[in-house]
Amino acid sequence: KVLLVAGHYLYGGKRFECGDRVTEIVAGLPTLTTILTLGPTSEIAQNFAGWSAPHQGKTQTFERFPFDHPGFVLFSSGTTGKPKCITHSAAGVMLKVGEEQHFQFGLTKEDRVFYFSTCGWMMWNWLLMALGTGATIVVFDGSPTYPHAGRLFEIAAEERLTFLGLSAKLLDVARKESTNPSQEYDLSHLDYIASTGSVLSPEGFDFVYERVKSDVRLVSMTGGTDICGCFVAAVPGASIYRGELQGPCLGMATDVFGADGISAGVDEKGELVCTVPFPSKPLGFWGDSDNAKYRASYFEGFPGVWTHGDFAAKTVHGGFILFGRSDATLNSRGVRIGTAEIYRVVESFDDILESMAVSQDWEDDTRVVLFVVLKDGSVLTDDLIGEIKLRLRTQASPRHVPDLVLSAPELPRTKSNKLVELAVTDIVNGRVVRNVDALANPDSLEWFRTLLWK
Repeated sequence: KVLLVAGHYLYGGKRFECGDRVTEIVAGLPTLTTILTLGPTSEIAQNFAGWSAPHQGKTQTFERFPFDHPGFVLFSSGTTGKPKCITHSAAGVMLKVGEEQHFQFGLTKEDRVFYFSTCGWMMWNWLLMALGTGATIVVFDGSPTYPHAGRLFEIAAEERLTFLGLSAKLLDVARKESTNPSQEYDLSHLDYIASTGSVLSPEGFDFVYERVKSDVRLVSMTGGTDICGCFVAAVPGASIYRGELQGPCLGMATDVFGADGISAGVDEKGELVCTVPFPSKPLGFWGDSDNAKYRASYFEGFPGVWTHGDFAAKTVHGGFILFGRSDATLNSRGVRIGTAEIYRVVESFDDILESMAVSQDWEDDTRVVLFVVLKDGSVLTDDLIGEIKLRLRTQASPRHVPDLVLSAPELPRTKSNKLVELAVTDIVNGRVVRNVDALANPDSLEWFRTLLWK
């Protein structure tokens, strides 16, 4: 019934106008009764402070609802196709996230918590629910790398954070920019650094412990918008191993299944699954009245078992290693390879900012094509290509060596900054891209379309 809008926003030192979109959005919301803006009252929107002033100091009346009453809808990032409209119960998510924050991370009223996130990413909801522990939360609007790559660590020092959360990609950016937070900021109060959004490489662990804080608890997590929580996160008292996720969350029967639907052994790669129900299991998808899309998304792989879409393996320490999204895994000469296994090696080159590997049907077989984005002034020479292939062969395996390496000006990513291998895979295989609307930079696809895939 109520829509909150902003006429503009600031990002990276620049002002972006978005007021023109409000009229279009309002036209598609027939049940709307109130439009509020943080800016001055306009023809269509009322100032939020003015609207809320008469309600200040009044006794709040709350209505009781069933435990599984719909609380909110989250939209998936669109890395695997059109964004899903995931309907969550408020109580189920609060119970799940509360468990993680109380028991996995041990947050209390003494903590100061910040997780860098846009309002469209589930970590925004996760951050807000930290208020339930009594902790103080810090919110931030703007670019995490402006005016410099160490901005989030600067905030950690300024706000005396005990918990800092950010994406694996942002840690990688800071590492690439040679930032040295431990020398630049007072991070003595920082107990936890949490990372999610993509796979945190072993080199990311090295960066944190060598250049951020040697005694911080670095927790690589996996979960997602689908459950508004984690399958694997912190395990208090357990050791942290380079490149590994510590262990399953309480109440989560997290496992790895092989193609036969049987629990895989240690170090055997397979699908990350959850074998029993959990509190934040979605109610369904909005508009999916018969739950057909919902079942197809999570339960078709193994009947009665939640298949999350991560390519993973269990470790001897009781933890997990992630190799990337299952739908982005590469088929190299009949062997499945996680893209993260390639990225961690390729992005160790100083000349390379980021990379993307995709499978392409080619001459009655499948080949791997690697795209790299280079630093300004760097050139993809034959020598550099040779070094990339050699390092992949020796640090990964011969199957990880791409058949073709190309320099791309930009890689497609979602609005939550996740790379979208599926979009490029569709293009190089002559298919229609299924998730253009989910991209933050859809124009980036034009370069891939200009290539002659013959």
